[in-house]
Amino acid sequence: MLFSELKCKDVINIHTCKSLGKVTDLEFEDCNGHIHALIICGRNKFNALFYNEPDIIIPYKDIIKIGPDIILVEIGKRC
Repeated sequence: MLFSELKCKDVINIHTCKSLGKVTDLEFEDCNGHIHALIICGRNKFNALFYNEPDIIIPYKDIIKIGPDIILVEIGKRC
């Protein structure tokens, strides 16, 4: 899969069923190229000067499924 395909997918938290946004970057190990995390850009509210949410970093182990349109992740409480 190309990064250009990955960044078009919505990232959904399976615990809240809410969209976290779209993938904006990847964190990977430069020695072997393994992906460590997906990075989702924080959302701006009203105006970036007043409030800006931090980027969301999702470790690779928290990715449940990468489908044709969405990426399911597990962030938060686990049973």
